[in-house]
Amino acid sequence: MTEILQIAQLGNPILRQQAQNIENVRDERIQKLIDNLISTIAQANGVGIAAPQVAQSYRLFIVASRPNPRYPNAPEMEPTAILNPRVIGHSEEVVKGWEGCLSIPGIRGLVPRYREIEVEYTSRNGKLQRREFTNFVARIFQHENDHLDGIVFLDRLESTRDIITEQEYQQQIVQQPS
Repeated sequence: MTEILQIAQLGNPILRQQAQNIENVRDERIQKLIDNLISTIAQANGVGIAAPQVAQSYRLFIVASRPNPRYPNAPEMEPTAILNPRVIGHSEEVVKGWEGCLSIPGIRGLVPRYREIEVEYTSRNGKLQRREFTNFVARIFQHENDHLDGIVFLDRLESTRDIITEQEYQQQIVQQPS
């Protein structure tokens, strides 16, 4: 039985700490944490969540892009557990995109990120993976990977003018006619 975990909010010291590597991917506690993170993200309408956001200092996050009320145009993908990730390459191109965070409710920021990244990580079944991610999924990966180093999206903003409330984001950005 999975449980919905409480999400740490900005100001909680764990969000500013360096997370520890996972030595035993198959550890029962790590596998249960993965399941709980997947349940928590689905309930919270997120597209990604990192272990530090639920007060667990591990280098682990879930990428689970799917359309939902917070991200209506998100591409569909199976929730993927990313353990001990490393970005091993990236495009020259940096693009700005709107990001929110379950640990920073109520606001969004226009954050510069690499359009494409190449990464290595361990899957939940212990296999080393090497993948390329682009656009929105690359953005999710970079956002969640930052959490493992104690960085939140606000730290990446070029200006405080790049902040908007969630309500204005929904009215101005999401509901704009295409």
